[in-house]
Amino acid sequence: MKILRIASIGLCCFVLSCDKKVTHDDDFVIFEVNPEIEHVSFHWKDADGTILKSISRLKHKTDRNNKKLKFATNGGMFNINNVPKGLYIENFKILNKLDTLSGEGNFYLRPNGVFYLTKNNRAGIIESKAFRYDSNFKYATQSGPVLLINKKINPIFKKDSKNTNIRNGVGILKNGNIVFIMSKVEVNFYNFASAFKNVGCERALYLDGFVSRTYYPEKNWIQEDGDFGVMIGVTKPEK
Repeated sequence: MKILRIASIGLCCFVLSCDKKVTHDDDFVIFEVNPEIEHVSFHWKDADGTILKSISRLKHKTDRNNKKLKFATNGGMFNINNVPKGLYIENFKILNKLDTLSGEGNFYLRPNGVFYLTKNNRAGIIESKAFRYDSNFKYATQSGPVLLINKKINPIFKKDSKNTNIRNGVGILKNGNIVFIMSKVEVNFYNFASAFKNVGCERALYLDGFVSRTYYPEKNWIQEDGDFGVMIGVTKPEK
């Protein structure tokens, strides 16, 4: 089962381990966007119902719609056949239901959560157990675990954990801007959560691990492959 980068943030660093310094520019792809100004959207299938799967196919889709793909990343975990794992809402339609069951794997680490955009293009992250659907949700994707809860690192994470991997996730700043981060190096959950805390996020959610890809050509980070379920893109009209 398959379970499951916007203006750049200033350089800062934190300790990954006792002898390794990690800098955002060297070890993370970081993208910040104001969803009330720029166009953020979630994608799963093409117009003909074909699952997009890769960033390359997402780029072709946006090109056909006369939009330039500014940024993209995978947007959550998925089951076989690239079906979203847990809740997925696209253009106000529920395409997959909320999963509040227990199970194994990162998705079920507590608490897991939902990253969403409203019809007013305001972003948020809410714990899955507290999520209640209403018609205000334009987009939503469920994943887990939650990395930051009210500016605090999820207490289940350990500083010295040897569980390291490439990881990507999403956070929300106090001003409502969205921050996407993908690690270029393998990190544990604690240090990955620390990256969101250090750039000022109040809440953050893990999206996926080693399968993660990010497309951010402005920073010369171009990964157009992938084999995903949901993807998240930031676009602007072609001139």
